[in-house]
Amino acid sequence: MAGHRNVTIKDVAARAGVSITAVSHALNDKGTLSEETRIRIREIAASMGYRADALARGLRRSQIGVIGIVLRPLDALENYSPPGVDYFLRFAGAAAVSALDHGLSLMQVADLVKGPVTPLAFSLDGYIVTDPVRNDPVVALLESRSIPYVTLGRDPGKPDASNWVASDDVDATLQALTHLADQGARTIAFVGGQDDNSWNADAESAYRDWCARNGQAERLFRLPEGRGEAGGRELVPDLLADGAPDAIYSLTGRHAAGIQEAMRERGLTAPDDYLLACGTDADQTRTAEPPITAINLRPEVLAHDTVGLLAAITRGENPAGRGLVRSELIVRRSSQRDAG
Repeated sequence: MAGHRNVTIKDVAARAGVSITAVSHALNDKGTLSEETRIRIREIAASMGYRADALARGLRRSQIGVIGIVLRPLDALENYSPPGVDYFLRFAGAAAVSALDHGLSLMQVADLVKGPVTPLAFSLDGYIVTDPVRNDPVVALLESRSIPYVTLGRDPGKPDASNWVASDDVDATLQALTHLADQGARTIAFVGGQDDNSWNADAESAYRDWCARNGQAERLFRLPEGRGEAGGRELVPDLLADGAPDAIYSLTGRHAAGIQEAMRERGLTAPDDYLLACGTDADQTRTAEPPITAINLRPEVLAHDTVGLLAAITRGENPAGRGLVRSELIVRRSSQRDAG
């Protein structure tokens, strides 16, 4: 653990074989510890890379009017501006404006568990964590430091948590599937992502339930989010292996654009030969030919509600949380058989 900037005071106490209080007293020149013990604890803390400088200690005593945001899907991609993806930019921009309405500022922070991370990051009033994966390590780190947080999307590993706001991904999936069925599709393939977050889990669950209710065999595929359009292109042979489906619902817009391109290379075009829709709008869906039907997740509304929830928590209130925001299906030519 040497050199790790995100070591906690609990880690130092465990290594030194003393209480957390003893570590705090040693680092802050308090208590009645012997000088030998005080020096030993300080040396252990330094060797582990524990950072608790005077600025951070002072700031944690009072609010500073700044909240942080961690964009977990972009952490996973290790790319904070993936081509064509404007959902996170829209969310972060709207969150910054909403924060001002609460007298707060917004600070975007990269992956807190990978570092290096400025000590100021752990002195913020609270955090928004977007799309956490199951038992997310960033969430665990914030909890270990007693830093308030809310998540955009549920942490699938915390079913009892209430400090979240989420798009209603079950409803959005049903909107898309119902539209495709109304346009004549009887076999609909589902292309989800591989991140273990509630967006993927809830959409996949809704698709499975829809198939069961409608007597349709599941045709379910998963792609790494980071593969983007290339991943969509590479999937097409598998999509066609058992015959072309009537329709394809791809959660990720970049996957959908790649699927459309590879299908066209095989002489199959939407909406004549199949219908295509996706679970998030992006530049690729709007500018494709034909334009691709997509779900508008309404990131501005999500940002407003998420910031409001966190602001209430940091004020010491006990808000209800568990807020679902209904998405909007934007129908475009890729899924309109009756289009002129």
